[in-house]
Amino acid sequence: MRREPQPAAGAAIDSGRPIVAVLCERATERPRGLGGLEVDFRYCTADGLAVAVRGARGLLLWDYFSTAVRDVWADAGAVDWIHVAAAGVDTLLFDELRASDVVVTNAAGVFDRPIAEYVLGAVIAHAKDSRRSFDLQRRHQWEHRETRRVTGATALVVGTGRIGREIARLLRAVGMRVRGVGRTARAGDADFGEVVASGDLSAAAGWCDYLVLAAPLTEETRGLVDATVLRAMKPDAHLINVARGALVDEPVLLAALRDGWISGATLDVCTVEPLPSGHPLWDAPNVTITAHMSGDVVGWRDTLAAQYAENVRRWLAGEALLNVVDKKLGYVPGRPVTASWGGSAQ
Repeated sequence: MRREPQPAAGAAIDSGRPIVAVLCERATERPRGLGGLEVDFRYCTADGLAVAVRGARGLLLWDYFSTAVRDVWADAGAVDWIHVAAAGVDTLLFDELRASDVVVTNAAGVFDRPIAEYVLGAVIAHAKDSRRSFDLQRRHQWEHRETRRVTGATALVVGTGRIGREIARLLRAVGMRVRGVGRTARAGDADFGEVVASGDLSAAAGWCDYLVLAAPLTEETRGLVDATVLRAMKPDAHLINVARGALVDEPVLLAALRDGWISGATLDVCTVEPLPSGHPLWDAPNVTITAHMSGDVVGWRDTLAAQYAENVRRWLAGEALLNVVDKKLGYVPGRPVTASWGGSAQ
């Protein structure tokens, strides 16, 4: 559905180059390395987006968790491309945008390895009882204990996209057994071996020592980890969430942690972020909480800007854009990767 372009605002001189509005969380936090691109950027924060977006053909959401686009949609009639500097696009998509012919792209690929490393770190920390070790050190207490092996442990990775696959590859590299959970069941996957249908998650959850959430937030995945799934897990299993907090029923998770349905959780994401200081998750037993930072390694913003710059070059040249999101699915679709007879991806 095409919308009528709105008149441009804010530019006294027309350079003839396409205008791109850039939404920043703070006025001082602009992306670096975009100066040589043949576009005119209008930088703004949420309160100035309605003006900045008028007449703009492109929109860069550097403030990637903002929901401000919905509020200024009537002013964005000239926009034909929106890029989100994040892997998840759940905070952007709304019905009018889904129904439009505006192309949405995201930052798929930037965070894959860092998030996989975070997950491996969480697995090792749990297996080696690091929380207990830190507590003992703070108390200056020497206590010998036995810990678990990582080799041979089992992980069920929910989400078979790029991030989920990188997690699977890294966990397999240290000797873990891995399965995936996706929209449809299949065998012979190059990274997961077996992929279980998401509708069968509760039946599969009892197999794993680690349940890793790496799926996009959609209507199908919202609340996916509920009481049925958590009760089906082993009492010594560990939940790791690097996706979105809303994939998990948090009140039920609190009950599961307090009552010993599972042994603990590592949560990089929560339903409400920042997590309020009085939230009971902070004090739940055997929980490690980080501030939605699993993919944010040194230099990540420059990598995001370089990826966007390449897409701008493609956009100006009329070439296919990278990481085009299926707005109905809510993520960048990819075909399943199956193993050939020799064991490599086809």
